[in-house]
Order: sequence, then structure tokens, then C-alpha cells
Amino acid sequence: MKKFICALVLTASIGYSFAQNVKLTFDKSSPQANYAAGRLQKVLTSKKYANGAGGYIISIGLNSGLGKEGYSVTTQSKTIKVEGGDGTGVVYGALSVAEDLANGVKLQAIKASKGTPQMQLRAVKFDMPWDTYRHHLSLDQHYETCRDIKYWEAFLDMMADNRLNALSLWNLHPFTYMIRPKNYPLATPFNDKELKEWQTLFKGIFKMAHDRGIDTYLVPFNIFFSPEFAKNYPVKKPNLDHDFFVDGDTSAIVKKYTRECITQVLKEYPDLDGIGFTLGEGMGGMTPEQREDWMTETYIAGMRDAGRPVKLIHRIPFSSTTGSLGVTSIQTEVMTRKTIEEQNDMPFINGPIWADLKYNWSHPFSTTKLIKVHGGKLFDTYFKLPAKFKITWTARNEDVFCLRWGVPQFIREHVKANSQPYTGGYFIGSESYIPGKDYFTNPSIKVNWKYAFQRQWLYYKMWGRLLYDPNTPDKVFSDEFVRRYGAAGKNLLEASSLAGKTLLATGKFFDSTYDLTLYGEGMMGQFGRNKDMRYIDVDNQIKRAVLDSTASINIADYVAAINSNKKIDAKIVTPLMIADSLERDCKRALELVKAITTANNTALMFEVADIKTWANMGLNMAERMRGGVALQTYRAKGGENNKQKAIVHLENALNYWKNVAAITRPIYNDMPLTHLMEDGGRTWKQNYNDKFHWAKLTPQVAADVDVARKAVAGK
Repeated sequence: MKKFICALVLTASIGYSFAQNVKLTFDKSSPQANYAAGRLQKVLTSKKYANGAGGYIISIGLNSGLGKEGYSVTTQSKTIKVEGGDGTGVVYGALSVAEDLANGVKLQAIKASKGTPQMQLRAVKFDMPWDTYRHHLSLDQHYETCRDIKYWEAFLDMMADNRLNALSLWNLHPFTYMIRPKNYPLATPFNDKELKEWQTLFKGIFKMAHDRGIDTYLVPFNIFFSPEFAKNYPVKKPNLDHDFFVDGDTSAIVKKYTRECITQVLKEYPDLDGIGFTLGEGMGGMTPEQREDWMTETYIAGMRDAGRPVKLIHRIPFSSTTGSLGVTSIQTEVMTRKTIEEQNDMPFINGPIWADLKYNWSHPFSTTKLIKVHGGKLFDTYFKLPAKFKITWTARNEDVFCLRWGVPQFIREHVKANSQPYTGGYFIGSESYIPGKDYFTNPSIKVNWKYAFQRQWLYYKMWGRLLYDPNTPDKVFSDEFVRRYGAAGKNLLEASSLAGKTLLATGKFFDSTYDLTLYGEGMMGQFGRNKDMRYIDVDNQIKRAVLDSTASINIADYVAAINSNKKIDAKIVTPLMIADSLERDCKRALELVKAITTANNTALMFEVADIKTWANMGLNMAERMRGGVALQTYRAKGGENNKQKAIVHLENALNYWKNVAAITRPIYNDMPLTHLMEDGGRTWKQNYNDKFHWAKLTPQVAADVDVARKAVAGK
């Protein structure tokens, strides 16, 4: 095989000659090789290789012995050989050389390297801004950005750079943006010209993804259909507003329509690799068995009718009851596993099936230990080997939208802890945030990025590269800081890693469930029957359960244990221990960025500002924890000194929050926030335009000081 490919390169290659002395050779019939060569050519040109012919040769080709998505770079004299086990490996090998060149490595200093993926699936979960799962301005505002094919070109380039190998596109009902159903033409709201524009967009996305070695999946929610279908055909439950927790319409016409949509989409979009399905949301009133049967009669039947291989994401059911938000059960797990293994044996399913679960529900930035999934405890049914599927973990980001964040050691440990024989990979992404339009940055500040995801480059680079190889050293990330900011960037990864622990501490000491129950970068939680979204105040911090009671203890239980002389296990992280840790790490982060001059570099200014923001929020939390311990102690057994300590600590917490407001107010807008859509017991329509900013929470932070001042011993 290797000899055949080499001959193909020699006979069907194209060369780019550079004025210095570099020539690229590659198989021009391969979309991935063309893309890889083009990206490498761009970097070589930027580095001004222009000494004429007779110099370096960079050959790009296949070597199936390297395995799926593997690559190698070897050097001999003035020849650099880039080989990939498949087209995706070719892309990764070429981009590895391009990265070295971009970081200032000369061609003669390029070193041999190789790569083999740890996780098979390294996917982005991308919720499209049309017909969104949740309804809020924060999501709808991305409509025009995500209609632009240039946006997707940039996003897919980023994915290829970071070795993210699958793009999953989610919304309630995508089909009528992609096809005019042959038997239900009135279901599509667009005229022929408008529909053609949508089709051109989707076909462009799928083709560009393939050129970069990226698989594509379409993941609708269920059971939903377009409002136009509901208006023009005899459905039982119209759901014109597309509310997402509703009873399922299992009528025959909806089944037939859904099945035909699946088949037609797969036929009209040959570059679409797979389909995913979810069992929940619009399936209220159905048992777990009825939900699986409905998917078999619609999605699976539609996939079979398409007459081609299709990859499948089977999202593990959230509920073992007839409610959309039920609980987990062993019985449902056994039934689901049996169904998935039957599906994997179907000849048109291109396995393995990805059996997907949410890691620690919707807030994984807390611990590398699995505590729960959506619905509660996960039993061991899916982990028993052998299995005809692979478990994938969805690591949802419902906590970090505006601020840059990066703690590579946490991601590295997360991947290693979950690299089990039954694991196939991860999905990373959000349902309450879309990384499209940059709606955060003060428009009066000129910046060198266009899209929101470009601000969060470290987030994607960490996840992608560490999912590909968890042994990827921190140097890969620190080198990128230096490439972007020169010598001023040398300490930024360490500072980011230290200050970023604030998010992890927040998640550990605030047990949460679905997406809107916690907003980490805002230090906000959801409270009470009215689902009030507010700053995590001292009283709620005192009584809120921790995520993992075997690893940490909340303030109320800690004070009770101390007052009763109850021994606390040495492995348990106490509120005062996390306070000391946060203070140490965040003060060190501030020290690392203290001397950095940002006056002439706006992008650097934002990087430093975000580190300072995380650090001051961490110091706020440290003082809130100490203040909470002192306040709870005073309430339990009195002692004026305890009350005064509480007041001082909470005043300190307020001062740190004022620092947060002072840093963020000049550079960040008041930003629409999906987490506010249920605030105050109001509807999403009433809260549609609600916005967040740290400065707006200052009065809530200040209220903690009054709580301490008014505290009464014994109450």
C-alpha cells in the first residue's frame, strides 16, 4: 500500500515552489491532501521561504500502517516526509509542521514526530441558532453570523488545527431548513430561492468538513416538526412555539413525515456522515420502551431506506418514567443497551454506535470523577464488556462564555480518568451558548478577532489536543501564548491555570443539575421555586450541597462537625482548605501578570484582564467561604469575634467583587444570558432580552455584609 501511494504522489502531484527553496508534493486527487498542502503553503509563504529551487522538499502522502488518524513526520537531509494513516492523519501531520513553523522553528530544525489518537471521537456539539432548543436573544442573535459560510470555514479550520474530528449540528427540527419533503411540501417555510440558499450553506459545511477530515452529524430533538407542518397537516399536538418539554405526538402522520425526512436528508446530502437522536424533551407521556420503538419506526427505518451506510449517535435516555425529566433506572439501562446492540448489527449502521451520556449532568468543570448523568446516578450496565458500542461523554460548557479559560491539567486528568476500554470519546459544547457572534466585546475597542470562538482559542486547543493525546505537554499551549504575544505571553498559561481553578472550585462547592442551575463565570446559581438566578450569596453557600460528598464538605456540615468534635476524613476538602487554596493560586496568578504591559496590544490586554477577573472572583469566593464559616459558627454558638470575622471576610469579598466589576465594565458589554430565561418565575418571552454583567451583581454581593451585621447568635 505504501509503495502504491508513493507512486501516486509522483504521478499525480502538484508542486508549490517558494522563492527560498521549498517544494510541496502531494496527491492532488485527495481533498485532505489538497487542504493540508494549502495550509502548509500559507505558513511557508508567511515565513518568507524564497531562495529558489533545489532546496527543501516536503512530501505529503499516505501510509496506512500508521492507522486511522495517525501521522508521522520524518526528516532526512533536505527532505521532510509527512505521512498519514488516512486523509485525516495527513491533515494532522501537515498542520503539525505548520504549527512548528508558525512558532518560529526553522525548516532545518523540524524534528521527527508522530501521533496516534487516544479517543476515537473528538466532537463539537454545536447548537444552531435557528429553531434553538432554548429560546433567548443570547441564541437568536447568532443567526446571521452562522448563515455565513466564511464563519464555518474559520470554525472548521480551528477544529482541524486542534484535531477535533467531528461536528454535530443540533436543533429542534433541522429538516425543513435542508429539504422540501416530497410528500409534505408545505412543511418547509421557504420559497425555492430561499431553500436553495440554505441547501448551499449546509452542503458547503459538510464538504469543507470532509476536506479537513471531519465527520458531520445531524442531531434533532424529538418529537418536533415545523410550525408550517403543524398548520398544514392534521397533527394532534401542534406546539407552534416549539416549547421543549411537551408530550410526544405519536400520530401516524408525524411518524411517516419524520421517517421520510431522515431518508430524504441522507439522500440529498451525501457528505453528511451520521444522524443522532435524543429520547426526551418532546416525548412526554411515553414510556422508555415507547420512545425507543418510536425511534426505530422513524429514524432507524429512515436510515435504512436511505440505502447507504450511516453513523449513529444514540443519546442515552434521560428518563425512566413517562416524564421528560424523570430519573435513571437499571431497567431502562438494560433495555437501552439491548436496543443499541441490535442497532449496531444492522448492515446500514456504520459502527461503532456512539452511546452518549452527559458527564456530571450539564456542569463537568468541577471534578474528573463521574458523580451523575442527566437524571441522576448511572449504573454499570453500559460499562460491561464486550460491547457493540462505545460510550461517549458530553462535557457541556454552560459556565464559560465570555471569559477565556484554560486549565490543561484538569482536562488532561479528565481524559485519562475516562480512557476506559468502553469509552469512545467526548462531545464538547453548549446548549445555552453559541460560539458565533462576539457579543461580549465593547464595540469601541478594536480587536483582531471576528468570532466568539476565536476569543476562546485555548479552550478548544486544550480539549482537542488532549483528547487526541492526553500526554500532550503544556509546552504546546504555552508556545501558542508566546507565538501570539511574544515574551509577554510566557507566564500566561501558568497564570490561566491557577486563576482558572476558580471555576473548578465553584462547581465542586455548588451542586447543580441542568444547564440553567449554575453559571460559573458569573458565580450565579438558580434558587427557589421561582428559579431566581442570582449571585451565590453567603447563606446559599453555607447550605448548598457539594457535588461530591466523598471529596468535600459544605459549610453547614463542616461547622456542625467542628462544633460536635466530629472527626472529618483527611481526604475531605473543607471550606477553609478550598479558601486557602484559592487565595494562594489566585494571588500567584495576579503576581504573574502584574508586570505585563498591555497598552500596545489589545488582545493581550483581554487575556490579562480575564486572568485578573478569574483571580479576583477566586479571592471573592475564598473570603465568602471564610465569612460563611465564621457566620455559621456565630449563629451556632455565638461569640462576637465570630461575627466580626464574618463581617470582615464578607467586606473583603465585596472589595474583590468590586475589582471584578472595575476590570470588566470598560471592556465587556451587558450580555444576553440564557440562564436568565426562567429568572423570577417568568416565561422565556418575558425574559427574552435579559442581560448579565458582573457589575450588575455588586448590590447582591454587598447584601452579604448586611446579612452578617444583622446576624443573631443561636439563629
